[in-house]
Amino acid sequence: MSLVNIISAIGNNSSIYPLLVRDCGIENPAKIGLTYKQNLKDSKEMANNALRERIIDEYGASVVWLGGIPAIDYLCTKGIEKLGYNPKINPDLFKESSNQGLKFNIEKFKNLAPKEVEEMKKVLANKNTYEKLLAGKFFLSTAIPILLMGFCLPKMNFALTAKLREEQKQKLKQAEPKIENKSGQNVSFKGAASVFANMSTVNKMAITDGGLTIGRVSTARNKYEKLEMAFKMAGMMFLNFVAPWWIAAGFDKLSNALFKTNVNLDPKILNDKEFINAIKNNTLKLPENNIIEFLDKNPNEKFSKLAEKFCGVKYLENGVRDPRQFIDEKKIKEFQKEIEKFASQAKESGNTEKFAKKALKVKSGNIIANVVLSSILLAIVLPKVTFMLRKKVTGSDAEPGLIQ
Repeated sequence: MSLVNIISAIGNNSSIYPLLVRDCGIENPAKIGLTYKQNLKDSKEMANNALRERIIDEYGASVVWLGGIPAIDYLCTKGIEKLGYNPKINPDLFKESSNQGLKFNIEKFKNLAPKEVEEMKKVLANKNTYEKLLAGKFFLSTAIPILLMGFCLPKMNFALTAKLREEQKQKLKQAEPKIENKSGQNVSFKGAASVFANMSTVNKMAITDGGLTIGRVSTARNKYEKLEMAFKMAGMMFLNFVAPWWIAAGFDKLSNALFKTNVNLDPKILNDKEFINAIKNNTLKLPENNIIEFLDKNPNEKFSKLAEKFCGVKYLENGVRDPRQFIDEKKIKEFQKEIEKFASQAKESGNTEKFAKKALKVKSGNIIANVVLSSILLAIVLPKVTFMLRKKVTGSDAEPGLIQ
């Protein structure tokens, strides 16, 4: 994967890649280190217990959060296919309009995509069943991760801490006679710490995070841990799913004002030589009125290819647009406006290639800055604020759930 593709991936806030970088690569290690350091102010044993719990909590949840949702989604998809339905058929097509819909597409594509049309006919004849299957798929792919992360994992984590503490107490009791019989010797006991090794898509993840918050708060061991968990999880949801969009929009708007350069397009588009040459040579063909008609009649045009890559448009192997997919005309119109704006600025610059390279550098810088800033807010600022509130409310530096 090229550097531009990597930057594009981590700059796409609709995908899991920015979450993967922030969560596993930056946020988790930083929070684990801060947790150990904060609890060390109380005692070494408290720090070790907090460290073990945080490693299990952070990486265990990450595995389920980042991997469990797509895995369950995949299994549900296979199950629906076994029942004879194709889950690729977008339920938005049930809403018929003047240029698309299930009935409309069946009639329009009956000779162009007969196999796909037959699949659509079955869904149309069994609308309620199909909608229930899709609802079940959504429920399972969110409910199971919520159950695992929000309820099962915390309870097992807390049970492990209680077990290790009890074992430590028993060791201390057994050692008491030896301490009494050996005067003049200082016998030291290490905390019962057993540090676990690192355990190692986006709307569903946000919903799952909400369920995770409920689970974490309800399974917390005391009222102070419930309060802290609610604050921390709410902060994490905001910084993961809302703040990155605000930061990206802010950086792009600032870049447009400072450099007179539209950087609202994906880095892969800004690095596309065919796209840049089409602008330079005035050969870039864009929709004038009916977007869907343009996509159907011009599948090989550059705009259609870009819409396929960035706007959810799908084409079959024979070049026919997939009639099972719903076309978000509003999204594509906004995409076209950004392309037109970029093309206009590029032409006015006098050197299209140079302008595109400048835009690519600025956009890449914005993405990296977004990742860095959002990661700092998640991995450092939020934990620090949480520790300050903990000290103010409980009077202690230790994890509230570990205080006996």
